[in-house]
This record gives sequence, C-alpha cells and structure tokens, in this order.
Amino acid sequence: MKKTPTEELILRASKEIVVKFIEVGRVSPTSFPEVFSSIYRSVAATVAGSAPPEQEQK
Repeated sequence: MKKTPTEELILRASKEIVVKFIEVGRVSPTSFPEVFSSIYRSVAATVAGSAPPEQEQK
C-alpha cells in the first residue's frame, strides 16, 4: 500500500521521537508497540489539526 507524502512524514517523525525516547531510557522494547501507536496518533492528529483551511472560492 502506497503512503501519501504526509503519511510518510508522520511515520518518520513518529519513528524519530520513539528513537529519542529509547536512547534516553524512557521507552523499553516491551512498551514499544503501545508507545509508538500513541505517538503516531498524536503526531497525525497534530498534522490534521494544523492543516490550512481551504481557500474560499469566489
């Protein structure tokens, strides 16, 4: 399944956040699936909420 560019960016940002959390010891391998899902949803919601409104047509 092909992902949109926005989906790719959300996935990449989520991965980087989780990697940083692992590096500082905030996430363990056993909690990875739960934490990654939560972070992914948060990033996706933030991106969806920050989308510019559609321009009004004249």
